[in-house]
Amino acid sequence: MLQNNLYLAVLPLVHMASSRLVGFPAEQVMTLFPDKNFATSFFPDEVEIYINLFRFGTAGLVGGHVVGYDFVRESTDDGRVIVKVVQNVA
Repeated sequence: MLQNNLYLAVLPLVHMASSRLVGFPAEQVMTLFPDKNFATSFFPDEVEIYINLFRFGTAGLVGGHVVGYDFVRESTDDGRVIVKVVQNVA
């Protein structure tokens, strides 16, 4: 089976609207990058939460050549964890 190695990133987004003068709604989104340098470094006690959230969301990302995802935790030098997401394709 062929695989694509991607890395989980959590990005903060702030929605800017010209009609609002005070305060902007903000949210976080999760995405995948093919470059390890863009991966978010998680603390060990929080990484499982993010993996489970993304695993739940990947159900809608299966189809066509994409047949599934695997999640690999990789420790960093500072004791945190990045998540390699292996996208299985056929």
